[in-house]
Amino acid sequence: MWPFNRKGASGFSSSSTAEEVTQGIDGRGLIAIITGASSGIGTETARVFALRGIHVVMGVRNVTAGKAVKETIIKEIPTAKIDVLELDLSSMASVRKFALDFGSLELPLNILVNNAGIMATPFLLSHDGIELQFATNHIGHFLLTHLLLENMKETSRRSNSEGRIVNLSSEGHKVVYPEGIRFDRINDESGYYSYFAYGQSKLANILHANELSRRFKEEGVKITANSLHPGFISTNLFRHSFVNVIQNTLGKLVMKNVQQGAATTCYVALHPQLNGVAGQYFNNSNLATMSAKASDTELAKKLWDFSLNMVSA
Repeated sequence: MWPFNRKGASGFSSSSTAEEVTQGIDGRGLIAIITGASSGIGTETARVFALRGIHVVMGVRNVTAGKAVKETIIKEIPTAKIDVLELDLSSMASVRKFALDFGSLELPLNILVNNAGIMATPFLLSHDGIELQFATNHIGHFLLTHLLLENMKETSRRSNSEGRIVNLSSEGHKVVYPEGIRFDRINDESGYYSYFAYGQSKLANILHANELSRRFKEEGVKITANSLHPGFISTNLFRHSFVNVIQNTLGKLVMKNVQQGAATTCYVALHPQLNGVAGQYFNNSNLATMSAKASDTELAKKLWDFSLNMVSA
């Protein structure tokens, strides 16, 4: 694993695991949604949340795989409360159905972890005719968050507790098209470069969290929104990438395992150190530096309006 595992101000490092960063945290009474929870760090996040007493709702594209994960977690943690609902983030219709299905459970919502993602795919369009990485990584999560906000706000008001929204981004947000977000060319195949398109979607994840934070502060809402880089982790996220070759050879030396990969998510979602902390970017369970574009408040506002128009069309 990483040789550079010096502990940061939080007391944690790149080698800290999700269990370690949540040690002693009692999550009983909390309800959390985790997207992409049927594999990789999403599964580990769900397991550790359940271990800490949180009622987990898994949003998964493959319900059969999701139910298998649920059964595995319950075997380890018999008291675990887990629901599995279908969610395909590349389809706005699926996102809307998920929100309705969650509503039918009549559960309050304390924590939303926008975890699911794809990386470096060939140029493809989503069900709604949107470039697939932007559609899946950003627009699907933007719409999901939008549809769940009233529940989260009401939950926070009634319980007088802090809600948390966690967007999984990437250091890849720094590797983007020159303009950052290609508002006028989102669906343009000419000039498409899979890694820049991935970076664009991950930049959008940070801008989304930052704009949410600004709006929550303006409204006086007790909900925080933050973003993070989980680390370079040996998961199937790299299946479309040359990195897949590297992870199968040098992966154990330079990449985190899933227990370490889920740590920053669990830290940002649950740790009391971050009470009231919003609009920040984390890496290795510590504050990290986002790019200048990711810090651009005007770009965040423009993306918000652009995304709202896209999901309302």
